[in-house]
Amino acid sequence: MFRKEILLPSLTFLCILIIWELITRYSGWSHQVFPSPFAVLQSLQELAGNGNLLKHSVASLFRVSMGFALAVILGLPIGIVLGLSKTAKYLFNPLFQFLRPISPLAWIPLAMLWFGIGDLPAVFLIFLSSFFPMVVSTSTAVESIKPTFFQVAANFNFSRYETITKIVMPAIIPEVTTALRITITIAWLVVVAAEMIAVQSGLGYMILDSRNALRMDYVMVGMIVIGIIGLLLDLIMQLLGSIESTAWGRLSK
Repeated sequence: MFRKEILLPSLTFLCILIIWELITRYSGWSHQVFPSPFAVLQSLQELAGNGNLLKHSVASLFRVSMGFALAVILGLPIGIVLGLSKTAKYLFNPLFQFLRPISPLAWIPLAMLWFGIGDLPAVFLIFLSSFFPMVVSTSTAVESIKPTFFQVAANFNFSRYETITKIVMPAIIPEVTTALRITITIAWLVVVAAEMIAVQSGLGYMILDSRNALRMDYVMVGMIVIGIIGLLLDLIMQLLGSIESTAWGRLSK
């Protein structure tokens, strides 16, 4: 277990660092174009020491949290309604299917016109990137529930609330957990792109500003931090999924 979960990933990253170092030494590229791992580590310590890295990371996480939370709060119940009601599905599903393929980045000009420069356009873009996948995944999960479960609920005269809390929610938790993991990753990708245009803080802004200053070491620091935070967000979603599964299992008894 130790070998699989700790040793093998560590070996993979060690090989990447070795290849990275060899490229910087023998590729002929300038260190300003392709900095070495040691230079990036020094820059990481510098940005962490002066507080800039924490400031930009907190700004990005705030925007992701706001947009993602709004998407879940609205997308989950709407998805349940679409999955339970054929009428609602016929009315609104075509609209969602039309809007869903539109890239959130295509909304950037409109978001900037509507909300100006600041957090709101970024939060709006993150909301759009997370809302439609959440609705579609939830409605699909509800539709996949076996009709036998609803027949049993009808035999026991379950109310609509009891049907949702004791039948629907426990049944869709695995699919919803997967949807949360996917949408949080999409949201994290979108916030970095949005911050390069619509705001003046965050990891995306830091990367763009560092590129303009020809500080590729700072750019790589931003990329590394984005990867680490994305991994942590995915782990948090997995943990929340297991907690929700246990909680709804107890509630449905």
